[in-house]
Amino acid sequence: MDEPANPLGRVTPPLRDNRAVLERITKRLSARHSRAFSRQTVAHYVDECADLLAARARVGTHLPVLVERFADQRLGALARGMGLVPKPVPEVLFVCTENAGRSQLAAALLRHRAGGAVRVLSAGSEPGTEIAPVVRRLLAEDGLTIDEEFPKPLTAEVVTAADVVVTLGCGDACLVRPGRRYLDWDLPDLAGLDIQSARSVRDALSSRIGLLIEELSGAGTQTAEGAAHRTPRR
Repeated sequence: MDEPANPLGRVTPPLRDNRAVLERITKRLSARHSRAFSRQTVAHYVDECADLLAARARVGTHLPVLVERFADQRLGALARGMGLVPKPVPEVLFVCTENAGRSQLAAALLRHRAGGAVRVLSAGSEPGTEIAPVVRRLLAEDGLTIDEEFPKPLTAEVVTAADVVVTLGCGDACLVRPGRRYLDWDLPDLAGLDIQSARSVRDALSSRIGLLIEELSGAGTQTAEGAAHRTPRR
């Protein structure tokens, strides 16, 4: 007996060979990072990012976009951390376990309030699959969005590039690099909190972020001066 027709039409088979997509990503990122890295290095990072994200991706159609963003972020952090390109502003990295709650919320708040005076990144020691809805709600209440962000694995490059690493409940999972300032903000996980308690966490983050911005206010000039005369290499 024939199976009933699918009312939504024929099912599109999964992409079995993503090499062509990754090649296009590699080509774009090779042009963007040509001052610091060879095409072979870029291709290695693109492939690795694809492997890291594929195991966690829920929506396969969006995976190439996330791979390109993730690889671009890692390559940029690597270049700045190695002194291959200028580092005009201080960098702050927020780390939690899933990179779906507190670290994303903190990163969005700092990114908004710093207004480009601080580069902000976030990552997770055991990243989840999507940003928690409560984070989007808390940000929306302040008129903010987080549409282009997604949970990302913690990698060595972003730690190396960071001037300040803020941990939020990830224990000892974060890599330790000499010369970085480490802060541990002990605030409750957003998961399972009622909305009023979640707002209290947001407000506590906002207060600490305000103090951090004040402390970093003079760091951008020092960082730029230290990187201005470094010679790029490939």
